[in-house]
Amino acid sequence: MPDPRFFENQGPVSLGDLAAVCGAELADPATSGRSIRSVGPLERVGPDDVAFYADRRYRDDLAATRAGAVFLTAANVEYAPAGCVLLVTPQPYAAYARAAALLHPPKRWHADDPAIHPSAELEEGVAIGHGVVVGAYAQIGRGTRIGPYAVIGPGVAIGRDCQIGARAVIGFALIGDRVKILAGALIGEPGFGVTTVDDTTLDVPQLGRVILQDNVGVGAGTCIDRGAWDDTVVGENTKIDNLVQVAHNVRLGRNCLLAAQTGISGSVIVGDRVSFGGASGITDHITIGDGATIAGTAGVMKSVPPGEMWVGTPARPIRRFMRETAWLAKMARKRVQGPEDE
Repeated sequence: MPDPRFFENQGPVSLGDLAAVCGAELADPATSGRSIRSVGPLERVGPDDVAFYADRRYRDDLAATRAGAVFLTAANVEYAPAGCVLLVTPQPYAAYARAAALLHPPKRWHADDPAIHPSAELEEGVAIGHGVVVGAYAQIGRGTRIGPYAVIGPGVAIGRDCQIGARAVIGFALIGDRVKILAGALIGEPGFGVTTVDDTTLDVPQLGRVILQDNVGVGAGTCIDRGAWDDTVVGENTKIDNLVQVAHNVRLGRNCLLAAQTGISGSVIVGDRVSFGGASGITDHITIGDGATIAGTAGVMKSVPPGEMWVGTPARPIRRFMRETAWLAKMARKRVQGPEDE
C-alpha cells in the first residue's frame, strides 16, 4: 500500500468496474463482483491487490504472486497461478497505470488552505521565511530554517536543524536531521514513468517516496524524483552538488559525492563512498560498488565493481582507457605521418 501520508486510498473497487476503467476483460466474468483495494508489484502484493505482468523476465514472480488479480496479455494467461483473477488486455502496463491513478491519487492542496496548514506540526524554534507554504500534516523539527517561498507538501516530515533554501519544493519525502537543501531544489517530484497507448503517451503514477538520511546535502536546482513503487534513498552524509538529477528508485549509499550535472537514471544502486565527476551519466538498472570513482563526463552503461575508477564514454576502467587512448594516438600518428616518418 502506498504511504497514506502522501496518497489517498480510493479502494475498494470491484473488478468489473476496474476492468471497465482500465480497458481489460475478465477471463472469468463471474469474478466481476470481487474487490481490489490497492496496486503493487507482483512480488509484494496480496489477495486484495492487483499487479501486472508484461515481461517474461518476471515469469517466476508471476507464478509465485499472491495478487488477487493481474493484468496480462492473452498470450500469458497460461503462466498465471491458480486462483488469481486475470484481467486480459493487450497493454498490461497501461492498464496498471490507470488502476494506480484510480486507486491512489496523490494528496493535493486545496484552494482554501492557509499558507501554514493548521494540522502541520512545527516544533519550537522552527524559522519560517516569507511566503512559505506548509501542507496538511507536515512535520518540521526543532531548529529547522525554511527559506522564503519554499513549499513543503502534505505529509512531508523534516527532521531537526535542517536548512531548506528559498523556493525549494519538497513533497512525498521523509528527511532526516541536519539536512541542507539549497535554493530551487525539487525533492519528490514524479519519476519519469511513461508508457505508450495507441500512439500516444500515458503517465504511470509514481507511488514511492524520497528518503534523505541525516547530514545529506542537496545543491541548488537539483532534482531527486520519488520512487515508482520503492523509495528513492540518499544515504547519510552524501553530498549532492547543484543541477544534479537523481531518478526514481535510485539508492545512493553513505558518504557519496556527486558533482554538478551528474545524471543517475532509474533503479541504480550505488554503494558507499562513491564519487561522481561533473556531467557524468549513469544508465538505469546497474550497480556501482563501494568506493568506485566515476570520472567527469563519463557515460556508464554497465555495472562498476567496487573500488574501480571508470573513465570515458562508454565508460571503462581507467587503465584500459589509457591503453586504448595511447593506441589510438599511435595509430593516428602512423596514418598522418606514414611508416617512413617514424
